[in-house]
Amino acid sequence: MTTQNIDDEAILNTIDRFLERDVRPHVKTLEHADEYPFEIVETMKELGLFGATISEEYGGLGLSAATYAKIVERVSAVWMSLSGVFNSHLIMAAAVERAGTEAQKTAYLPRFATGEIRGGLALTEPDCGTDLQAIRTLAKREGGDYVINGTKMWITNGLHGTCFALLVKTDPKATPPKRGMSLFIAEKGEGFNVEGKIGKLGYKGIDTVTMHFDDYRIPADLLIGGVEGMGLNHALGGLEIGRINVAARGVGVARAALMDSIAYAQTRKTFGKPISEHQSIQIKLADMATRVEAATLLVEQAARAWDRGERCDMEAGMAKLFASEAAMENAAQAMRLHGAMGYSTDLDIERYYRDAPLMCVGEGTNELQKLIIARQLVERFPI
Repeated sequence: MTTQNIDDEAILNTIDRFLERDVRPHVKTLEHADEYPFEIVETMKELGLFGATISEEYGGLGLSAATYAKIVERVSAVWMSLSGVFNSHLIMAAAVERAGTEAQKTAYLPRFATGEIRGGLALTEPDCGTDLQAIRTLAKREGGDYVINGTKMWITNGLHGTCFALLVKTDPKATPPKRGMSLFIAEKGEGFNVEGKIGKLGYKGIDTVTMHFDDYRIPADLLIGGVEGMGLNHALGGLEIGRINVAARGVGVARAALMDSIAYAQTRKTFGKPISEHQSIQIKLADMATRVEAATLLVEQAARAWDRGERCDMEAGMAKLFASEAAMENAAQAMRLHGAMGYSTDLDIERYYRDAPLMCVGEGTNELQKLIIARQLVERFPI
């Protein structure tokens, strides 16, 4: 076993202890109250989770995507909402680290890593989600500043976060539209207004908001990379690690549904024997377990490609597509297997059932992932 393997194992053991000690006992209360987990977030800062994938050079843990995915899976198996608190933040950090100027990296990455500054990604708009080239938020250059007007919606960490990678149009007449899109490091200030939390089926506790920009002024030196027209590329580069994260969330939820079902099947009895001895239940468990293992391998494949520095939109798309559908199917099967108890808020099954659908639409719908996969197949295997 290499030193890196030992270090990674130690980190994962620390995460396991944190989840059992500081998270699991409080999940039901926070989830059903839809209450932001302030104390847990403070512990996450101490553990370095807000710098998980930020390079050690800038004060982060410098974890590989493979190790990061395992952390996300573990967190999501206990409370999926928590993974969103640091994932959206780390996508923002990845955009700055991969595309930012040295001044931007030096100024922001160390404070991102400690959680002193926390935030996320502001891409989606009320009439625009998957088709990011259709955004309307506009930035106009005025001297040494840009003045931004528009609205963003479904922004994770929007209420309690303070800084966001903000996607805008700096040239609305550009053809294709992506050539007129830019990404800014946007800290809250005058003209940056946030509405209250959006109500959601699941993904409780974490804040998801609508943002309005009304003559919001931002210094030109906060344009990521310092060059207009590269914003969509910067955002999509960060979304690769975001999709690996969502896929790992799917694995976590799918695995939690499986493990709860295995335990319940051995204690619940019908017709004089545990339901685990009924063939129909055994078939459900076998299918659930196979989905978890297949999803795990796809996530590992995507994470390794990211760690090698390779383009991995196809691998990340495959992992996200399969793992999210695995979470959906396993959550549904767990509810069937648990019967009426699965429908009760006394158990976690109903939470898995509510959380799973988010992974099918978050970070690009599964329909979009299929298009990405197909296009990459044609590009990689031309005749």
